[in-house]
Amino acid sequence: MNQAIPHRFPIGIDPGDIDFMGHVNNASYLKWVQEAVLDHWRALAPAEAIAQHLWVAIKHEITYRKPAFLEDDVIATVLLEKVQGARAFYETVIRRGEEVLAEVKSSWCCIDADTKRPARLARDVIQKFFTPDSGA
Repeated sequence: MNQAIPHRFPIGIDPGDIDFMGHVNNASYLKWVQEAVLDHWRALAPAEAIAQHLWVAIKHEITYRKPAFLEDDVIATVLLEKVQGARAFYETVIRRGEEVLAEVKSSWCCIDADTKRPARLARDVIQKFFTPDSGA
């Protein structure tokens, strides 16, 4: 079975991300996940596929583990779990060092850039997000 290629996305924490309690507002995690998943797509997909497809989020399920603060060095690691039709399912883990701050399961719909209708990705595009099969 092919393994998903992890994509590391460094997160910049802005003063506007900090809430009244002095840590990152929960809504900022949603923004970070969206930025990280789209960066993953742009990093691994062929230029032609990037030009032809857009992504819209359908669902995010966020489990908050620990708070993040303004000076923290935070990284989101994105994994594409699977693609079914026009839908893609992602897992994103947001960490400060080894500490898990949040875990996010999200689903996205691939949209044709011209028609704005759901679009299936070609198998060769999907394969760019996974390690090559090891001779199976």
